[in-house]
Amino acid sequence: MKSFRSRLLIAAMAVLMGSALAKSQTADAPPAPPMHDHAYGMHEHGMGFFGKKLNLTDEQKTQMKAIMEKEHPAMKPLFQQQHQIDTQLRQYVEGQFDEAKVQALAAQKAQIQAQLTVAETRVHNQLYALLTPEQQSQLKEMEAKHEARMQERMNRQAPAAPPAQ
Repeated sequence: MKSFRSRLLIAAMAVLMGSALAKSQTADAPPAPPMHDHAYGMHEHGMGFFGKKLNLTDEQKTQMKAIMEKEHPAMKPLFQQQHQIDTQLRQYVEGQFDEAKVQALAAQKAQIQAQLTVAETRVHNQLYALLTPEQQSQLKEMEAKHEARMQERMNRQAPAAPPAQ
């Protein structure tokens, strides 16, 4: 249970981080894809849903943005490498399957994902430390509610299969 909460916190903070990183790009850089901005209700300041729900102060938002901007240069190449591997893997979905090559790419991707997990967890720890005890409690409550909803969905029965003819 605690592991799931940690993963949820990581996912939530990744959304915050991704949005803020996208907002921190220079004006001459191409705009980031709107995936997270719209899907998760991110707003101009990059704190969006969580910023409102946790009532983040301007100082907290500024500190969080600084952390994310500091970590961005180290994480960006990892995301790019992961994307390149995903692109390479797609050729084995759409074309001739080569298990050895897919296995090698999967191993590379696993290494990159491990590095990203470490980096993201470090960032999330720093962001979490910026929250007040009350905000931390609110976040834990939000995580618990989300976990309960997810558990409820997992416990639902799959629709019955049509009768065999």
